[in-house]
Amino acid sequence: MAMRKTAAVAVAALTLLAAWGGAGSATAVTPATTQKAAEAAQACGVLAPGASVAAEKAVAAACEQIGVWYTWGGGHGPQPGPTYGQVDPSDPDSAHDPERLGFDCSGLVRYAYARAVGGDPLSGNAYHQFHSPQVNQRFTAAQGTGPLLPGDLLAWGSGGSIHHIAIYLGAGKMVEARESGTRITVSDVRLGGDYAGAVRIAPATAPGTFSTWGTDVWTHKEPSTTSPRVHRFPGPTTVRVECQKHAEPVTAEGYTNDAWSYLPEYGAWITNIYLKGPAWLDGVRTCP
Repeated sequence: MAMRKTAAVAVAALTLLAAWGGAGSATAVTPATTQKAAEAAQACGVLAPGASVAAEKAVAAACEQIGVWYTWGGGHGPQPGPTYGQVDPSDPDSAHDPERLGFDCSGLVRYAYARAVGGDPLSGNAYHQFHSPQVNQRFTAAQGTGPLLPGDLLAWGSGGSIHHIAIYLGAGKMVEARESGTRITVSDVRLGGDYAGAVRIAPATAPGTFSTWGTDVWTHKEPSTTSPRVHRFPGPTTVRVECQKHAEPVTAEGYTNDAWSYLPEYGAWITNIYLKGPAWLDGVRTCP
């Protein structure tokens, strides 16, 4: 559906560059730059058959952002969409990101799937998106691009950490917001280094899906606050609960509850106090 682009798309891309460019974005609109924008737009689209309608819409939404700035932390406002970024202390190239309206890698993915299906199904950073309950199929790094379809999410990271995510187009290509100082672009898929694999999104509310609430909420290795911490939810996050059990009573936020839920995507437990719903979740089985 996004295979063909017209000169109008190129003009739209240039308009976005002017409106969203921020620091260092002054570019004269010449025939050469118009041609370059047109070529970039034509390169981005659904490049293989078999994707779901939602995945094709996500690809189209991401491709509309070709030429927009990468900006660290961009796209993580209250609603999906471009935002001004932040300075990444580890990256000197991000010095101008607070002046640039755009997306970081996960901000672009969040926006693309929100445009495709409505709501906000992939909030959070690259790690959260790679482990989202909206994932219905996973592919290892060793499988390469062979089984992938347009709209699948490719991820990079090691040791359980995910630091980058992009949207597959097909034909060995992807659209990504890569790093500070660059703009959203089409790239060749990078299967080397710390490529971690890919996931396919089924953006629908699955059984056992709940939302956390509160800020800086930790999960634990066992259903006990004294067991090692596993993962921190900085804010409300959609999670999938596999089962629940009665264990250590916890008092927090004015509530006391001894119910804990197991989150399979994180391999960790969370007290039910921080899951929206009744103290004992409806429709969730009891853990053995």
